[in-house]
Amino acid sequence: MRLEEFVAVGVPVFTGADGPHLGSSMASAITGMAGTAALDAAWCKRQDFTGKVGQTLVFHAAGATPIRSSPSEGDALSSETDPPTAMVLVGLGGEAKLVGDAGLETLRRGAAAFIRAAGSGDAAAFVLPRELILPLHRVGAAVAEGALLGSYRYDAFRTAEPPAGLGRLVIITDSPAEELAAAEGSARGGRIAEAVSLARDLVNEPPSSLTPQKFADLFVQRFDDVPELSIEVWDEDRIASEKLGGLLGVARGSTQPPRLVKAEYLPADPIDIDGRTPHLVLVGKGITFDSGGLSLKTPGGMETMKTDMGGAAAVMCALDAIAALTARIRVTVMTPLTENMPSGSAIKPSDVLTARNGKTIEVLNTDAEGRLVLADALSLAVESGADAIIDLATLTGAAVVALGKEIAGLLGNDQGLLDQVKAASERSGEPVWPLPLPDDYRNHIDSEVADMRNVGRPGQAGSISAALLLREFVGDVPWAHLDIAGPARSDENLRYLTKGGTGFGVRMLVELVTSEEFAASLVQRSRPDQ
Repeated sequence: MRLEEFVAVGVPVFTGADGPHLGSSMASAITGMAGTAALDAAWCKRQDFTGKVGQTLVFHAAGATPIRSSPSEGDALSSETDPPTAMVLVGLGGEAKLVGDAGLETLRRGAAAFIRAAGSGDAAAFVLPRELILPLHRVGAAVAEGALLGSYRYDAFRTAEPPAGLGRLVIITDSPAEELAAAEGSARGGRIAEAVSLARDLVNEPPSSLTPQKFADLFVQRFDDVPELSIEVWDEDRIASEKLGGLLGVARGSTQPPRLVKAEYLPADPIDIDGRTPHLVLVGKGITFDSGGLSLKTPGGMETMKTDMGGAAAVMCALDAIAALTARIRVTVMTPLTENMPSGSAIKPSDVLTARNGKTIEVLNTDAEGRLVLADALSLAVESGADAIIDLATLTGAAVVALGKEIAGLLGNDQGLLDQVKAASERSGEPVWPLPLPDDYRNHIDSEVADMRNVGRPGQAGSISAALLLREFVGDVPWAHLDIAGPARSDENLRYLTKGGTGFGVRMLVELVTSEEFAASLVQRSRPDQ
């Protein structure tokens, strides 16, 4: 393979005490110059290039001299080693920090920065740093994820021709064995990135286009030819017969009928632990547009409320990847889908709804609707015989106040499960942070007329009070709740994120479900009556 075949080549660069330096043992071949090579510190300083993570510097061979070389006698440039049209110096920060989960995240960010700097063409090449102590299959997956997610665009409603991108990315390693391992990993990373991109598409689609019915139809069609996947769509009559009072109550104000999607993955090669296949249920909040209902949001507050189905998008798209990657546990996904709109038929503050499990909820604020639809879905999850339940929901603005726009809140009733979710989040690069769920705060949702009310005390522990309500519907099943109100959407193009939907949670869930250690723990943690 000749480097001049590529429109651009990404060269890893590390920071150092004496300035940035090349991070590849293939520096000679990459630069087209023989002998040992080092970056010219003065040149880098003039370009304000330090090699920090995600920083890039593009230059063309003719007219740029970023390399200080010490050629050996007889070394010379060859026409067969002419540098490619463009080289991209890709900052990876300190070499000593390129280890563990943080090191993989650095590679994701570096790959995304390279793709955005490379421009368009048939192919580009990304050179892996020297002497990596990270597993090569995980490196390949991280690079593929970063590159594909960094190149994501949502163009469905643009009339102009979308800008050209790169046809493919080649990962260059030091040896054929490393190349094979990296290629295997990149195939996995590419499939996960495809699922994340689908989740982003769903969140980015306008709400009058992505109705509950269309959301359901999309996955019915997508899962149709996957033998391991089955899917049911409950219409409003079935929802009523199943007594999903929370979902029906929120849907009352909309002309779009609600749906509940139930999808199930039965692996072809299930893991058998003491005669059982572990069973995980994923639940995703699917409010396809949230006006706030009669507790109406401000105009500005509504602008991004097509994002309110980000939890449903994440769990369905995670299932899509889980099946493609042949995970070995049983996974069921439930997504209650509706709009939350104001009208003459909408629920009113002080109305009382009865959820699937018979518990009653006084609705004091119709803009706290996500927990109402999740109550029904969580009740169904318990009835399905789950060994554990994980829900994802863009649930509270309080989570954004507490943790900002990039970190999800993590709450639940089982410390072992919470620890595993957090570990998966670190491996996938999707940060979460634990919040407490104290019993003493249960009185925050006490109601005068019902079993509970749907909001806590004004200005106090909003994310916790919402999770305390959800806890009422999971019984003693191990359960983790992810409040993704912040990271489900990005306000800017940042790292491998693009402004708009992020698909947050897909990579984390896939990482968790494909771990056989997690599968074994599900059985150990399951209820004694199962």
